Amino acid sequence: MLQGKHIVLGVTGSIAAYKIATLASMLKKRKADVTVIMTPNATNFINPITFEELTGNKCLVDTFDRNFQHNVAHVSLARQTDVFMVAPASANVIAKAAHGIADDMLTTTLLACECPKLIAPAMNTRMYLNPIVQDNMKILQNYGMEVITPAVGYLACGDTGEGKMPEPELLLEYIIKALYPKDMEGTKVLVTAGPTQEKIDPVRYITNHSTGKMGYAIARAAMMRGAEVTLVTGKTDLIPPMGVHTVEITSAADMAQAVKECAQEQDIIIKAAAVADYRPMHTADEKMKKTDDDMSILLERTEDILGFLGSHKREGQFLCGFSMETENMIENSRKKLEKKNLDLIVANNLKEQGAGFGTDTNVVTLLARNDTVQLPMMGKDEVADQLLTYIMEHR
Repeated sequence: MLQGKHIVLGVTGSIAAYKIATLASMLKKRKADVTVIMTPNATNFINPITFEELTGNKCLVDTFDRNFQHNVAHVSLARQTDVFMVAPASANVIAKAAHGIADDMLTTTLLACECPKLIAPAMNTRMYLNPIVQDNMKILQNYGMEVITPAVGYLACGDTGEGKMPEPELLLEYIIKALYPKDMEGTKVLVTAGPTQEKIDPVRYITNHSTGKMGYAIARAAMMRGAEVTLVTGKTDLIPPMGVHTVEITSAADMAQAVKECAQEQDIIIKAAAVADYRPMHTADEKMKKTDDDMSILLERTEDILGFLGSHKREGQFLCGFSMETENMIENSRKKLEKKNLDLIVANNLKEQGAGFGTDTNVVTLLARNDTVQLPMMGKDEVADQLLTYIMEHR
């Protein structure tokens, strides 16, 4: 997504400026062409040479730099820019941008650009909450710029509150999102992910090896492509993707309830979660003690969530399930496709190299009623994009 793209980072006078060195490095490692423009005040916080070493491009500060190429710098740069991010964005630069003031290299280039523009405010909480600053950010949004909500935390001034610039990893996600095609705008997507936990007693539970990586990758990709995404997730170690409405659950019964509450309004439902088929028939109120006798736990079936969705599928809704098998993958998955009234099922074999739980890759086969598509081994992010592309083409 970033390879060959030209990203401009505008850095203003804020202590958070030092974090942009990390962002510039992350972009460069992903094969992006990166140019940094600094306001004169920003050079008091970080040296332009740092950015030049990280990006391999001249760091621009002076609008009238005679050592630069003959082209009018801010115009020629604006023409080739794919995404322009101002981070950190001071209250001063936000005000100038909102009112069309272009009196330095950063603001003149920003005004000349027609690409997606991202603004990441960073300032004292009182400044950020000042009605003037709030109004200026609304003006930027009205002009089509995306203003990134700052984090809440301890600030350099000693205060704690809103105004903290998000970490570079999150800023990178916003840049990637700006580059994604928005072919899913106006589409509501429900994704389930991760394992469920079925309680035995206050200490123990039954679960499986699912890490949620596949489901989270699908939710992220759908969000990047403009969909309104709801993620119903079991307990994982993953951070939910930005811009996704996340519902955390524990048991299969919890997941069933959460899914039923929002299923009818969804255009696409993708059930990637590894839901327990069985749960203990009785849950002990106290910790069960070890004994020398044989101990048995009586189990009962959990609700078939995918089966429920298939029998209650509304007209125009696309329902996709997942099938993890250890033998007879195609045959078993096709039976599941038919039995549960699915439009598509994603099948993989736990025993196949590069597939299964906990890996960063997957090897899947997409099975529709009259179609079979075998995908090679690829990263789960790539699988997610391929899956969503197939769904959008066959809805």
